[in-house]
Amino acid sequence: MDALRARAAGRPALDFSEYMDVALYDPKVGYYRRDRRRIGYGPGTDFLTATASAPLFGRLVLEACTEILHPEPLGLFEFVEIGAERGAGVLRDLPHPFRSVRLVGIGEPLEFSGPSILFSNELFDAQPFRRFRYRGGAWRELGVEVSGPTPVEVELSAPAPFPADWPASAPEGYTIDAPLSAAALARSLARQPWTGLFLAFDYGKSWEELTTATPQGTSRAYKEHTQGNDLLANAGEQDLTCHVCWDWLSQALKDEGFASPKVETQEAFFVHHAGAFIAGFAAAEAGRLSRDKLSLLQLIHPANMGQKFQALWALRNVHDRLEKIGK
Repeated sequence: MDALRARAAGRPALDFSEYMDVALYDPKVGYYRRDRRRIGYGPGTDFLTATASAPLFGRLVLEACTEILHPEPLGLFEFVEIGAERGAGVLRDLPHPFRSVRLVGIGEPLEFSGPSILFSNELFDAQPFRRFRYRGGAWRELGVEVSGPTPVEVELSAPAPFPADWPASAPEGYTIDAPLSAAALARSLARQPWTGLFLAFDYGKSWEELTTATPQGTSRAYKEHTQGNDLLANAGEQDLTCHVCWDWLSQALKDEGFASPKVETQEAFFVHHAGAFIAGFAAAEAGRLSRDKLSLLQLIHPANMGQKFQALWALRNVHDRLEKIGK
């Protein structure tokens, strides 16, 4: 509570994005700043991501990047993974054709230039978001009162301006978890002087889906592999997340010169861009149920991560740069 009250600086309440920023990213008490293992199957972990299927996930990412960038000279590119757990990069222990591999952790400077591949896995869903609920004929912004002994959800008396294209009305009680910080992060990354491939795996929905098909919102809490709806419990000790808005992220890339951003399910992305590797792998593993075969099923089967997660990818100035190199 001390960190929350310090952020409030005398105000009785924070908006939810401020609360979440403290709960997840405060240098001393934030969930993602604690020196502990969060991802995996072992005791004390809270959730799984595709990186738990390493090294196969990394191999699929490598194959997909190679196919998308063909016939680019891959040795020109730096592969930059943003938000990776310490020592857990997707390409760890894998041979690769890139100029270099760099991990950018939470709280480290986001600075990029030159030919690059900017990669992330479940980075954007963990960015602070604002919460809104339609009640009594008007939209109300939800915040967190921090003046008492425990955090309490409240309606803010003076909500900030609503994002563009906000619906004028909704069914009573409809809740929108608005991932504005995720869109701002995408814009910040895209605005820097680099060329190449942007590739982000995450789970999200269109703006239309968020405003018409998710009446309870999409926010969730995760602790010890259990999903919960109490976002204010265990501040700093549980993960908080919501679906990203693919329309907002795609628009951020378009505005910064990326050509035709595409969103595909994780299953479709790997089948389309690493299909030859998957076919060869399946043939080699036929007749036995190995750990890697189980990992592949976990990553691309529709009942597992194949449909739950999506991939947003886009290129910027790739062919222009190749033409210059060839002259």
